[in-house]
Amino acid sequence: MTTAPSRRVDFSESTRKALVDSAVDLFTKQGYAATSLDAIAKQAQVTKGALYHHFSGKQALFEAAFRAVETVVIGRLGEVVAGPGAAWDRVLGGLKAYIKICMEPSYQRIAIHEGPVVMGWERWREAEEHFSYGIVKSALESLIEAGEIDEMPVEVTTRILFGALSTGATIIAAADDAKKAAADVMFTITKVLEGLRRPHS
Repeated sequence: MTTAPSRRVDFSESTRKALVDSAVDLFTKQGYAATSLDAIAKQAQVTKGALYHHFSGKQALFEAAFRAVETVVIGRLGEVVAGPGAAWDRVLGGLKAYIKICMEPSYQRIAIHEGPVVMGWERWREAEEHFSYGIVKSALESLIEAGEIDEMPVEVTTRILFGALSTGATIIAAADDAKKAAADVMFTITKVLEGLRRPHS
C-alpha cells in the first residue's frame, strides 16, 4: 500500500490554497488590474507552471479568490444566524456581523468593488446569490417560524431583503466615511425589519 498519491493530492491542494491566499492578499492590496500572475506565483512560492496547472488564467484565479472570501463570510454569518438565542436576536446579530464584514478590506475590494467588473454583472450577481441568498432566506424563515413576523411570500421577501443588503454593502464600500455609512445602513435595515415585526404585548 502506497501513500504517494495521497501525498501528491495534499501537495496539490496546499499549492492551490497558497495561490488563492496570495491572490486574495494581492487583489485586496493592489486591485485586479495592478496584480500580475507572476506576483501571485512569487508570493505563493510556486512556479508559473504550477499556477497554470490549477487555474486557466487571472480571471479564474480571481473567481477562486472571490469564492474563498465569500465562503469565509457565509461561515461566519451562518454561525450567528443558526446559533443559540431568540430568532429576532440572531437575525439582528447576523445583520450587525454582515455590516461589520462590509467594512473589511478583502470583502470590499474583491466581493463588492472588483467582482462586478472582473466577472461581469450577471455572473457576479449569480455568485453573490449563490453564497448570500440562502442565509437571508433562512433568517427570514426563522422569523416567520418564531412568530416574529407574519407569513409572507418567502422568495419575494428574501429577494427584496437581499437587494437591500447588497445595496447597503455598496453604499458602505463607496463611502468616504465608512463608519457613518455602516451605522446608517444598520439603522435603516433594522427599521425595515422592525416594520415587519408583529407587535409584542
